[in-house]
Amino acid sequence: MSRLLYLMGASGSGKDSLLDALRQHLPADVAVAHRYITRPADAGSENHIALSEAEFIQRRQHGLFAMDWHAHQCRYAVGIEIDTWMQFGCHVVVNGSRAHLEKARQRYGQRLVPVCLQVSETVLTERLTRRGREDAAQIACRLQRAREYEGALPAACHRLNNDGALHETLQHLLAILALPVSAFIYPVTSS
Repeated sequence: MSRLLYLMGASGSGKDSLLDALRQHLPADVAVAHRYITRPADAGSENHIALSEAEFIQRRQHGLFAMDWHAHQCRYAVGIEIDTWMQFGCHVVVNGSRAHLEKARQRYGQRLVPVCLQVSETVLTERLTRRGREDAAQIACRLQRAREYEGALPAACHRLNNDGALHETLQHLLAILALPVSAFIYPVTSS
């Protein structure tokens, strides 16, 4: 049975870097989904498909998204094509939103595997400062959100620590992908 790995983590935790590394070492039965975002393609972040607000709304109205949400003044979506990939036996990895995990769980049920990428506050502060997209006040807000994120992680979530070398985190993610289906049977909870 194909699975949907739903990768979550605070901004700056390294989700984009981890997904880029996974794309370079992709197992034959795994696909990494691009997100559709109402943000310019050259915005200096993840490899995504940029849509205008009008394009996004039109695609949503036509049912072309498997999941969509709004955050950080942008609209985000994962295309309906992931359902086809899963029908053909591919495991799919998506960059998801913790706030929308329950919607994803409702859609994919036991096929959904939540994966929580974690970093220490020290490492997160260094990364946010180094990337240079936010000022000190914005970084402080991101750090506060990260603390709130850590305090509200779902119980049935595979945790990946990304404080160290990226290749180590990638090896742990690949190990999760290789686990048998029985390792992913979680009790259904309402949150």
